[in-house]
Amino acid sequence: MKLHNLKPAEGSVKKAIRIGRGEASGKGGTSTKGNKGGQSRAGYKSKMGHEGGQMPIQRRIPKRGFKNINRVEYKVFNLGQLDQLVEKYGFTEVSLENLYINGLINRTDRVKVLAHGELKAKLSFKINAISDKAKAAIEAVGGSVEIIK
Repeated sequence: MKLHNLKPAEGSVKKAIRIGRGEASGKGGTSTKGNKGGQSRAGYKSKMGHEGGQMPIQRRIPKRGFKNINRVEYKVFNLGQLDQLVEKYGFTEVSLENLYINGLINRTDRVKVLAHGELKAKLSFKINAISDKAKAAIEAVGGSVEIIK
């Protein structure tokens, strides 16, 4: 094998179709773009969502509801869940850092504790929000609650 013998594999190299290079090429005249109109011209660009005169899908489908931009999303934990987490992870303090380190919340999540279930362990809480019943249940067991803003 020598350099002057080298050839690409059979069928791997195709010749480019030369559009708009005269009638003899078979692709002359309108250059495969049909006759007249915006789409045959240079620089044509259709509007986003345009469906050729048919009513676009974003106008056919009705609007529903709204998104409240002031809504504050919380990751919710119940007292029963926290009791199980104390057994599993050995928490003495329920804080955002502890929950994040153990993969229970994301870095930016806000945590709220609700009163469903029963708490047996004495814990200190450093969280974003808590219900009144949950706070009373925690303090009845001997725990403490600190709200972080």
